[in-house]
Amino acid sequence: MTHALADAATMIDRSVRLAWRNVDTLFASVLMPLLMMALFVYVFGGAIDTGTEYVNYVVPGILLLTTGYGAASTAMAVADDMNSGMIDRLRSLPIHSFAVLTGHVVASVARNAASTAIVVLASLAMGFRPHAGVLDWLATIGLLLLYVLALSWLAAGLGVIAKTVESASTLSFFMLFLPYLSSAFVQPESMPAWLRPISEHQPITPVIETVRSLLIGTPMGNNGWIAVAWSCGLVLFSVTLATTLYRRRTAR
Repeated sequence: MTHALADAATMIDRSVRLAWRNVDTLFASVLMPLLMMALFVYVFGGAIDTGTEYVNYVVPGILLLTTGYGAASTAMAVADDMNSGMIDRLRSLPIHSFAVLTGHVVASVARNAASTAIVVLASLAMGFRPHAGVLDWLATIGLLLLYVLALSWLAAGLGVIAKTVESASTLSFFMLFLPYLSSAFVQPESMPAWLRPISEHQPITPVIETVRSLLIGTPMGNNGWIAVAWSCGLVLFSVTLATTLYRRRTAR
């Protein structure tokens, strides 16, 4: 157990160092959400009626979108390791196999935490005015970390099966696209009847609605426990998927 934890710590240190040195990827994971937020707030916001200041409505969705960009970077980093020969070199060393993916996932969570903090600061400059207290902020941070953890493990699994870095980016596209089908940018009630059930019953919508409730005081309803259940279920599924795929591929 101690040996496995030491291996994990070593791979976490490696992945974090690589993440901070990959400036272009890090820059993109911050810049793209900022551009999207500016686009929706300043260009589309005046034409969208949500019953409140649009910047307050859209920021929780942008926070979830930020995690998608960070997860896509994780999938590409794992794919690079899998196809560049790095995994073969690591297999020649007495390193626990679980530690490799753990390193990438922890680096992803750290990168996403930094990106999210920057996006929150930028949103405040754009007029976002949350009403949250300390406990609300702590609950928001906890939920976002749980969701990021789930998405990062899922991205790691996609990176394992990708044959190239480019295909890893393609496989992770749905992580970037799914928020657009949620309540991130418009209310589901404004969508066509055939699209509304997809928006209302996918995992991202209850997470966004919970964050929105915690930060600006909208009704939470059942979204809180549904968001936690979805996130925990996705963590369990993603960890199982990623580790199973990794063992199968490295057993060849």
